[in-house]
Amino acid sequence: MLNDLVKFKIKNTMKTYIYKVLSVLFISSLLFSCSSDKMEFKDSYITPVENLYEPADSKTIQLTSNGTLYFSWQAARSQDAGAPLYEVFFDVLEGDFSKPIYSVTSDLNGFSNGAEISFKILNKIATNAGAEPGEVATVKWTVVSSRGINPQIAKDSRTLTITRVLGMEDPGQLFITGLGCEAGENLTDAMPMHRIAEGEYEVYVKLNAGNSFYFVDAKKEEATHWYVELGKLKEGTEDVVNELDGIYRLNIDFNTASWSEPVKIKEIGYWFCPTNKVEWVLDYVGKGVWEGRGPIEFKQEDWGRDERYKFRVSTISGGKESEEDLGPVNEGEDGKPSGVPTYFNLKVYKEANQWDHKWKFINECDGKDVTLRVMMSGEVYTHEVSL
Repeated sequence: MLNDLVKFKIKNTMKTYIYKVLSVLFISSLLFSCSSDKMEFKDSYITPVENLYEPADSKTIQLTSNGTLYFSWQAARSQDAGAPLYEVFFDVLEGDFSKPIYSVTSDLNGFSNGAEISFKILNKIATNAGAEPGEVATVKWTVVSSRGINPQIAKDSRTLTITRVLGMEDPGQLFITGLGCEAGENLTDAMPMHRIAEGEYEVYVKLNAGNSFYFVDAKKEEATHWYVELGKLKEGTEDVVNELDGIYRLNIDFNTASWSEPVKIKEIGYWFCPTNKVEWVLDYVGKGVWEGRGPIEFKQEDWGRDERYKFRVSTISGGKESEEDLGPVNEGEDGKPSGVPTYFNLKVYKEANQWDHKWKFINECDGKDVTLRVMMSGEVYTHEVSL
């Protein structure tokens, strides 16, 4: 019995010993394998691209607001048959691609030997090459292949002549700032501009001659700045001294990278349709807002008392004086205030006349002093009537 117990213990001890030895040998083989793999690892050699396919050399292209241009090239080869990565490099004609003015990763996150490049990016490339909106830039391009390190530049390069889009990208929002306008130079006080349409902005603002003003896309230091010189909209903060003095309507168009002839606002008056004249004038109180207070007296007619009104604007543009009307957004408006705030929203009518484009006062205004407030600022142009 004792011998059997001793034999059993010896047998288990031998099994445990064998298991430990085998475990050590297995772990050692794994470590050796990993170490060997690491020691033998080396970057797979990638060949440079030998042929560029398209676009053709010396191609010229007129950019538009939308569109793409396809670039393609012969695939590179790698030592281990793995897939290369590609980038399209652009540079000025005298450059050597060591510091490209722009680079674009190919399609499929860099694995495709082709790249669909948007006109928007090509416009940036032409800009980086020194071309102003509407101007022409000739650049050269090539392809760089790699496996993440040791990039190989193609044996060939081609030229591309790009005519920039006349306009600029719509920033989506715009503000005016600077000592040359009433907003002042503090960006936090920049005045928002009214977005008329895609790429088009407008602002009613008091300008101060002798200083500069700018347009920005945000109220922060890293905002993009634009200025106007000789009627052209340009990106940057160049100090162009403003020669305009007074209250103006300014129109900026990013689609054409320009601004329209500034329109000086001489005055805005309360126009009473039945008397066919301005009854009294509103004062400019700042930041696109006019306000005035005066008597309102409806006109007695055979059918009742007439209460129709609007606003008459006297302007000067290009040395010529003219008149405009401010009336309802709804051109056919002919009812009393509905209680809906949009009833008081307004827009500019270039042709002024006695009756068209008018609102109606509420009955309580008849024979009273009324305050009228015209707000040509922000997202919506509107006005207020208060007793």
